[in-house]
Amino acid sequence: MNQAQLDKVARGTGFIAALDQSGGSTPKALALYGVPESDYSGEKQMFDLMHEFRSRLITSPAFTGDRIIGAILFEQTMDRDIADLPAPHYLWERKNVVPFVKVDEGLADEADGVRLMKPFTKLDSLLRRATDRQVFGTKMRSFISAADPGGIAAVLDQQFAYAGQILDAGLMPILEPEVDIESPAKARAEDLLKQGVADRLGGVPDGRQVMLKLSIPTQDDLYLDLVRHPKVARVVALSGGYSRPEATERLARNHDLIASFSRAFTEGLERKQSDEEFDRNLDASVAAIYAASTT
Repeated sequence: MNQAQLDKVARGTGFIAALDQSGGSTPKALALYGVPESDYSGEKQMFDLMHEFRSRLITSPAFTGDRIIGAILFEQTMDRDIADLPAPHYLWERKNVVPFVKVDEGLADEADGVRLMKPFTKLDSLLRRATDRQVFGTKMRSFISAADPGGIAAVLDQQFAYAGQILDAGLMPILEPEVDIESPAKARAEDLLKQGVADRLGGVPDGRQVMLKLSIPTQDDLYLDLVRHPKVARVVALSGGYSRPEATERLARNHDLIASFSRAFTEGLERKQSDEEFDRNLDASVAAIYAASTT
């Protein structure tokens, strides 16, 4: 594991950009960018357009390691080039931004108030490719919609089991058990989640750490104990469907919790914008999320 990248991830000032939209979420992300489904035919064209968007983001002068600690990539982005460099190399060598890659293969059907991750079918080969491409860490997402103790336990058992494999491969895992921001049981689910994570951190081998990506909690500073846990390198927050103004306002009330926003990060960016307008809007987004992440 790259020590300079670990230091930046664990102690750097800023936030992590989530640029890991996959096949299911890419059409919506492109539509928000001003590219309707009628503008492309088939997955290849869709992913080419998405890579064009991500490349425009990453090469923008507003996107630098001064305020952005890391970036989570989709697997295809990891395998592509940006400005004639492998995307992870470009992020670290040109922008001083630590590269991560999404490794889950989507969500299973809901049961017991949660959606587990579908069983991983290619994790070992993906981790080898990530290592070869000099990626620092991974991210994997589950979904919690109810305060069901059994369901939340199943989510965390699965997340921590895969985290062990990722750690053994020499990469840093980000565990993302997202709690639905619309759930009427959100606060109770978060209490169960916090306790479940704390109970399982003891099983992380000494000398190793994981990262956590969690929904912004209903109770401010709920996750401070996890932020300060010696087995946790960093706790980051997803926007979860909140608009950027609401997400940043909520995040700012949680000390030492930093952002890892996706939709809220790219809100207001459109393909038709001139480079000057695009860069100005991206800079405003980066500034707002950075400010909320430094409370």
